[in-house]
Amino acid sequence: MADLKTRIAKRCAKEFQDGDFVNLGIGLPTQVADYIPDDIMVTFHSENGFAGIDAVATENPDVDIINSGGTYVTTVPRVKYFDTAESFGLVRGGHVKATVLGAMEVAENGDLANWIIPGKKVAGMGGAMDLCAGCPEVIIVMLHTQKGTPKIKKRCSLPLTAEKCVSKIITEMGVMEVREDGIWVTELHPDYTKEDIQAATECELHFDPNMKAMEEE
Repeated sequence: MADLKTRIAKRCAKEFQDGDFVNLGIGLPTQVADYIPDDIMVTFHSENGFAGIDAVATENPDVDIINSGGTYVTTVPRVKYFDTAESFGLVRGGHVKATVLGAMEVAENGDLANWIIPGKKVAGMGGAMDLCAGCPEVIIVMLHTQKGTPKIKKRCSLPLTAEKCVSKIITEMGVMEVREDGIWVTELHPDYTKEDIQAATECELHFDPNMKAMEEE
């Protein structure tokens, strides 16, 4: 499981370019900062009030900085701190290029459900609604299924976080883009076939004619 999540985080890190300003959600998205190449500068935003997340801290961190999910993280030397109003002003003003979020369900039209399972205790909405509305790109990183149950569906069965907001999905099986006519696989990991990824997905997938192998490094 850990190796699969590392695979996803490594691939997501390849989405960004020098100078990008990107929000990282809680959980798996936090790991993306660990794999940014040394030769580019990407500034990661945390909605609880700072910009400049570096790697996740060690098990016994000598730091007192947490991200919006309560995980101890390290920071880059250029880190900047600010209050919540400014933090969400950056998001709502469209200054954050992309947000990387986890998901419980994604629908084929880009609807996102990632904040609650009725009757169960979960972290809560957080800033996801603002991030989905304010960021030009919403990238979902997640395992493709939950105990064998597809998480990419025709329609979300859980309460929505936002409608038609997801632009890209990265799982251990491949990379998918949400387009007007559905979800297109643009990269497929060599461990899987087209039949494998379709069988793990509730909605019909489309395969890009230029689909290539998903690479982690």
